[in-house]
Amino acid sequence: MILADAIQPTVSSAKHLSRLFFCCSYFAKYRKVGILLLLIIIFTGCRARHFVRTTPQMNVEPQFWVRVLLLDDIKSCKLMAHSAFSVINSQTQAAEAHFGQLNEPANIIISGGRIVVAGRTFAGEKTIILPDVPHIFELNGDSYRGKLMLIVNADDNSFDVINLVPLEPYLAGVVGAEMPDYWEPAALQAQAVAARTYCLYIKRHFGPKRTWDVKRTEANQVYLGVGAESARVWDAIYRTWGQVLTCRQTSDTAEIFPAYYSSTCGGHTENSKHVFGDSFEPLVGVPCPYCKEVAKPSFFFWPMVQFDNATITNKILQGYPKLRKLGKVTDIIPVKQSNYAGFSRLTLVKLVGSTAESAFLRAEDLRLTIDPTGRRIKSTNCKIVGNGDKWSFLSGRGYGHGVGMCQCGAQALARKGRTAREILLYYYPGSELIIIY
Repeated sequence: MILADAIQPTVSSAKHLSRLFFCCSYFAKYRKVGILLLLIIIFTGCRARHFVRTTPQMNVEPQFWVRVLLLDDIKSCKLMAHSAFSVINSQTQAAEAHFGQLNEPANIIISGGRIVVAGRTFAGEKTIILPDVPHIFELNGDSYRGKLMLIVNADDNSFDVINLVPLEPYLAGVVGAEMPDYWEPAALQAQAVAARTYCLYIKRHFGPKRTWDVKRTEANQVYLGVGAESARVWDAIYRTWGQVLTCRQTSDTAEIFPAYYSSTCGGHTENSKHVFGDSFEPLVGVPCPYCKEVAKPSFFFWPMVQFDNATITNKILQGYPKLRKLGKVTDIIPVKQSNYAGFSRLTLVKLVGSTAESAFLRAEDLRLTIDPTGRRIKSTNCKIVGNGDKWSFLSGRGYGHGVGMCQCGAQALARKGRTAREILLYYYPGSELIIIY
């Protein structure tokens, strides 16, 4: 779900130039002092700024904590804590050990099926690390809030690393990663509500079956921890605190639904059942003549992409072992597409193999199987043309799966003066905005 051009700004170049010219003229008479002040401005003003505010919601109810899978199947990692921290017994919740502030990164390894933290060994399948106020730790150089849970895998030779973080601090690490923090406040607020709703839906429907709720990647929604935070992001979080979207499906009870979103829909958002196979009233798709006002030209109309047939065959067979019966993929035939006024998107394709066998695949699944990054074949709104031993994806339009809120469209509407509520109810028609805490 990442917005590919969401590059986080530091201090604007224009501000730096104005400061430099001002200092140069003002301190012309005092050259040494002027040069010293210029150096201070340059080297302190350009430094990445991280927020050190205390992590809120540390005492919130368990259902509002999020388990984010940071790393899986690893043998070691580096921990850094700028405050004292404790190692907690996951069953009794009692502290097993206390550590002071670290002066340098400490190793976390696995040895004999046990987790070793800074040279001390801890028994049990799960080890929880709790930093003191402001409840921030660094893992392999990246900062996160909340707690760190280490889970020994069944092979006793590797472990998973999970960030236990309250919902609102989690969102502070998502909003700034999924949307540029210099965008309009209403767009950031709409992003916060959509991300909160999506997270709770995934947590409740898939979390109970596994040791984590969401991944930190675009497989769910991008989470960069403290590094994605800013004052504008936190303002969007506070102004939408506890707000989620709900809809009524088959009963009178309002339920949270997966509030999907993507970068650039290209002109019309897509019905969720064509992409993810689920069906919700707010996710049927709406016209979006707005994203073209904001999206990069290369995102709205993206250039032709080519892959050789061997690569496509290998990726499809690796991703779908049951399709090995196809042998070599010899043809990709569009079967279904969604058609809107002046706009269409492939939804289903037929794969034909050298063995004369065939199979069907959702177009979105095909796209992300061939290009897992989603950054080359940017959408299924394209044409697929065979040319010798190569396949071309051309006449592409839009960036992402196209379901739910169009992020560039949300920014365009915010520029027009629409509120976050108006943006959300436009892209999720039939939904209701409620406060759960």
